[in-house]
Amino acid sequence: MTTGNAELHTRQPSILSFVKDLPNLCSLAGLACTILAIYFSILGVFYAAMIGMIWAVAFDWADGLVARRMKGRSGNDRVFGGQLDLLIDIVSYGVTPAVLLLSFGDFAPIFLVGAFIMLAASAIRLSYFSTFGLSGAAKYTGLALDNNSIVLVFIFLFESILSQEIFTVVLYVSGVTLAVLNVSQIKTPKLSGNPVNVYLLAIYTLAISGIYGWKLL
Repeated sequence: MTTGNAELHTRQPSILSFVKDLPNLCSLAGLACTILAIYFSILGVFYAAMIGMIWAVAFDWADGLVARRMKGRSGNDRVFGGQLDLLIDIVSYGVTPAVLLLSFGDFAPIFLVGAFIMLAASAIRLSYFSTFGLSGAAKYTGLALDNNSIVLVFIFLFESILSQEIFTVVLYVSGVTLAVLNVSQIKTPKLSGNPVNVYLLAIYTLAISGIYGWKLL
C-alpha cells in the first residue's frame, strides 16, 4: 500500500459511523416502515401496508427537516445521507408500489407489466435527479416519487367502496399514470423543503393511520 493510499484509508470513516447521524436514523426508520409495507402487501393485509407506506414518507420528509436544522454536519455526512436517501427511495417508492399492485392483482402475469413500468420509472427518475438535481428554484423535473405513496394511500380509501374488479383497474391505471408523471417534463415544487408541508404531512399521516387502523379492527 502506498503512502498516499494509506493516508486516504486512514481518513475514511467507518461505514457504521454514519448510522448515528440523526437524519440517517430517520431514513432507516422509513426503510423499516417500507419493509413492513412490502410484508403486509404480500400477505394481503393492505390496510396495514398503507400505514407503512405513509409513515415511510413521513420519515423521509423528517430526515430532511432534521438535517437542515442540525449544525456541524460534515460534507461526508451530507453526501452519505443524500446517497442513502436515494437508495431507500427506490425501495419505498418503486419496489413497494409495484409489490402492492402485484399482490392486489393476485400476482397475475398482466400485473407484471404495470409493476415493471412503475419500478422502471422510479429508477429512471432517481437516476435523472442524481445526475441533474433540482430544476431552477427548488423544483423537480417530473413528479417526485414520494407523491406516489401519498396519492396511492389516498386512492386506496376507495377500495372498500368500489368492487374489487373496478378498484383493481383504478389501482393499475393510477400506478401507471403516476409512473408516466414521474418521468415527464412537468416542473413540480419540492414540497418536503417547506417545514409547513412537513407538518401538514404529519397531520395527514396521523389521519391516514387512524382511518386504516380503524379498518383493521
